[in-house]
Formats: sequence, structure tokens, C-alpha cells
Amino acid sequence: MQRSSVLAVVYLPTALLAFSQGLLLATLPLFASDFDVSYRLVSLAVGAAALGTLVTDVPAGALLERIGLRPAMIGGSGLVVVGTGALVFVDRFPDLVAYRVAAGVGTALWGLSRHAYIAETVPAARRGQAISVFGGINRIGIFGGPVLGGVVAARFGIDASFGLAAALALAAFALSVLLLRPTPRASAGLTRGMRWAVVGRLLRANGRDLGAAAVAQSLAQMIRAGRHLIIPLYGADRLGLDAAQVGLIMTTAAIVDVSMFVPAGLVMDRFGRKVAAVPSFATMALGVALIPAASGFSGLMAVAAIVGLGNGLGSGTMMTLGADLAPPGATGEFLGLWRLIGDVGALGGPLAVGFVAAAFGLVGGAYVLAAVGVAAAIILAVLVRETRVSPLDETA
Repeated sequence: MQRSSVLAVVYLPTALLAFSQGLLLATLPLFASDFDVSYRLVSLAVGAAALGTLVTDVPAGALLERIGLRPAMIGGSGLVVVGTGALVFVDRFPDLVAYRVAAGVGTALWGLSRHAYIAETVPAARRGQAISVFGGINRIGIFGGPVLGGVVAARFGIDASFGLAAALALAAFALSVLLLRPTPRASAGLTRGMRWAVVGRLLRANGRDLGAAAVAQSLAQMIRAGRHLIIPLYGADRLGLDAAQVGLIMTTAAIVDVSMFVPAGLVMDRFGRKVAAVPSFATMALGVALIPAASGFSGLMAVAAIVGLGNGLGSGTMMTLGADLAPPGATGEFLGLWRLIGDVGALGGPLAVGFVAAAFGLVGGAYVLAAVGVAAAIILAVLVRETRVSPLDETA
């Protein structure tokens, strides 16, 4: 597939949707708290989209092969438009949660269809670069969106930030409608039962590799999600840093993270997926383990930068591994399961940190999270086979 085609069909809409949802990170919690509900319910509103994505992963994966990638991408982005635009008119808290769940369902369809599109149309020898850029664009949007959302909300009101987010999502929807062409389905002629049978045969034939990869995927997402909780909590509660200092630390880590997605893709395609993934999670584990050694603002910024470096080195690695392992004819079903495993890990990371921190303190939470990263690196290094395909193999 030509790079210009990937740029138009995948990267541009992805950037627009990433900025759209990134805008909400700064304003949605404030909007939810205006309903005079508890912090627990505010967190429910903020996490409702993730919940919608989690419960839709497997059904969305099955739907991809039934309706095709183009309708799934268009339908998914359309749901995000509706779920985001409706926030402008929300005046009841339950409606807010419902619309965020709808946006999460759309995100599951969108994300899986884009993942499958790259897996099925980009040659395996260049897949790492394509997916790492895809992941990097998402991170740029999530990084830049909150700043823009906060400025717009401060000047024009929170509703204006929701309107802008919906407009960006609508632009992504329009690009998908105009530029996306139907792609031949590898599952053509296969019934739903036959596609799941393909997945079943793959699981039986490669149970050890896939089981190890699934555990590594879950652990990897745990440390990735957990870092967003442990660093701010440690900075505020143990070091007494204010919100601005914590924000600067997280921004610095994000800048380091985003700067690595192009090298990560090159490493994956030239040297192997494991060559990028194993150092990634080992470096993240090192950075998290050093958090208790930080004695002030500068120290915590340094270890957060190490964590960001590690996460950036692994940009797109788990998505690329999933695409490599997906069986022809049942790509959607497999990637739905793969994403579900990762989303469960992402949900479990902050929960694990919270439970351990409540029982043993933040230092204990940091060490447990670091151990999760070490386990992910070891499993990837020892138990998961290398899935890289060289250009020579591909053309043989």
C-alpha cells in the first residue's frame, strides 16, 4: 500500500479523532463535577468511554468481518461524532454517562477497523513503522488536545470545547466517507462459525506462544496505564508538589514518549518486534522502580522521563504483535480478543496501584508496578516468538 494512501485513509482521520477525544480530557471531569455528584460518579463519567470500548471489543471484532472494514470505520467514527456532539445538550448526569459509553462503542469499532486495515493492507515487513506512527499520532492528539480544550473552555465555555471536539470528529468521519475505498475481505465466503473456528485452530496450534503473548500484552498495558496514576500521586502526596509541577513532569514525560514513535517503528521492522518491546518494558520498569528514590521535583521529572522513554520505545509494539499473530480470514475476531486482553490490563493497572498503595503505601505500589514491567519484558524475551517478516521473506 502506498504511503500517501495510508496517510489519507488512516493517519489524518486518526489525528482528528485523537485531538477530538484529547480535548475532553481537560473539560469532561469539570463538566461532570458540575452535576454535584460524588468523585466516584465523576470517575464513572470519565471512564464510561473506556467501559464502552471494553465491552465492545470482541463483538466489534466479529462485526468487522461481517460488514467490512469501510462500514465499520464509518460507523465507528459516526458514533463518536454523535456521542461527543450530544454533550453540548446534556442536562442530566445519566445522559452524560450514556453518551460517553456510545462514544466508547464507536471508538472500539474505529480502533479495531483501523488496526485491521493496516494489518490487511500494509506489507508485514513495513507493518511496524505503519502501526508505530498510528500509535504516535494518537499520543500526539491525547497530548495536545487537553491544552486546546482548556483554552477553548476558558475563553468560550465548556460547551464550546465539546462543540469543537464534535467538529473534529465530524471531519474525521467525512474523510473516511470520502477517501476510504472498500477492501477485499480475507474472510470472504467464511461464515461467523468458520471464522471463529480459524481462531480456535490458531489457539490450539500455537497455544503456548499466544498464551505468553496474551499475558505479556496484559502486563504491558498494566504498567502503561498504572504510570499515569503512580507518578502524579507520588509527586503530590509524598513530595508535596503542586498541580502545576505535577503537570510539567507529566508533560515532559509525554514529550519524550512522543519523540520515540518513529525510531520504534524502524527498530521493529529492521531488527524485530522483541528488540523494541523488551527494552521498552524493562526501561519503564526501571523508571517506575526509581520513583521512591526521587526526593524532589527534579528527581521525579528525571524518572518520569525514563518511563516516557521506555513507553515511547514500545510505541505500537503490542498492536504490531497482534497484527502479526492474527490469522488470515479471522483478523477482526482475533484483534477483538487481543484488544480486550490489553484493555483489561489497562483497567487493571491503576486498580492494582490503588489497592497496593492503600495497603502498603505508594512505595509498595511503585515496586509492584515495576515488577509487572519486569515480568512483561521477561515473558516477551523468553516465551514469545519473534514475528518480524523481512522484505526478502515477503517477496519469496
